[in-house]
Amino acid sequence: MKDAAAPAWHTYLNVRTASILFLGFSSGLPLYTLIYLTQAWLSKSGLDIKALGLFTLVTFPYTFKFLWSPMMDRFSIGRLGRRRGWMALTQLLLFLVIGTMGMIDPLTQLPLVALAMGAVAFLSASQDVVIDAFRREILSDREQGLGAAIIVNAYKAASLIPSALGLVLADSQPWHVVFWVVAAFMLPGLVCTLLVNEPAVYGEPPKNLQQAIVLPFREFIQRDGWRSAITIVAFVLLYKIGDSMATALSTKFFLDLGFSTKDIGLAANATGWWASLAGGIVGGVWMIKMGVNRALWVFGVLQALAILGFAWLARVGPDQLLLSAVFGFESFASLGLGSAALVAFISRSTDPRYTATQYALFSSLAAVPRTFINSSVGYIVAETGWFMFFIVCFALAFPAMMMLPKIAPWNSKDENA
Repeated sequence: MKDAAAPAWHTYLNVRTASILFLGFSSGLPLYTLIYLTQAWLSKSGLDIKALGLFTLVTFPYTFKFLWSPMMDRFSIGRLGRRRGWMALTQLLLFLVIGTMGMIDPLTQLPLVALAMGAVAFLSASQDVVIDAFRREILSDREQGLGAAIIVNAYKAASLIPSALGLVLADSQPWHVVFWVVAAFMLPGLVCTLLVNEPAVYGEPPKNLQQAIVLPFREFIQRDGWRSAITIVAFVLLYKIGDSMATALSTKFFLDLGFSTKDIGLAANATGWWASLAGGIVGGVWMIKMGVNRALWVFGVLQALAILGFAWLARVGPDQLLLSAVFGFESFASLGLGSAALVAFISRSTDPRYTATQYALFSSLAAVPRTFINSSVGYIVAETGWFMFFIVCFALAFPAMMMLPKIAPWNSKDENA
């Protein structure tokens, strides 16, 4: 038994999975900078909750990144290759734009703030496209479940920089210093990109843009027919809609309850890191034991329960211990386990010949709630209050769960088990 189990655990201890850890961190940092740090920055500048909700629209590139992903399948940049070249370019530009954004005055230069946030979202979405393709290509099929757990939890761990370190620094440092400190955490990912090897090419890369655009979509539709394709698309769209809405204005929610930015930062730092680490370990082990299908069931229930933690906090009020508990469980269940299962499912659903384009399509669909539906969150909260809003989010977690018997049967032998 030991010999049979050893190879699965050795996937944690090689250069490939180590690179996924660094690149996952680099992938998550820009998004959480937009969600947490800029939200606190703009809130402290005096923007009301409706305006803050509308600012989530600047993240629309996460939804439409599949439109330019074929270019990243078709073209290379310099001598680094298709994947490493695009990763290095986007990481360097993200470092510069995030750092510069903190030097803008939100009160007098709000359109420039929106432009900078849009640029961060575009570059971050582009970086995600190539990192997802890199991960799918550099890991074997046996390693995809573990790779999903690693990258999702590294992605989530990156949230601690803007939400914990950034908000704690904001209590004593000017905003431009805070943004440059956060931006500096893009550099480890850039160094990793320069050191790793370019993944092997599966088949022949697209010879022109027409092949890069048409063939990935044709293969996906023809694989099992239109009905299966639509079912997969609907599931990816709905699996995390409740959780995404619940956390869209979480920083504003905590501030409204009476917590300071320091309280929020310390709570995230006290529980978020360890919960993310636990989520990575447990998620990897459970997906080995259960497979991706059963993980979608179990992790989906846990991420729905995490939403109720926010509702409980809305009832109790500014309790520091409960704040830490909500942060911890949400980090473990929602953005740890649930996201890991969804990423593994998406990876399993892509054809290795068209990795960047197909994965970008699926992950773009997963970003639709965060980009468009979340823009209405401020208006919903203004009408319902925070407690009822979180109850609505909890109810929205279940449509996707009702699709699981068809999309991922419990008793089916999982492809990645």
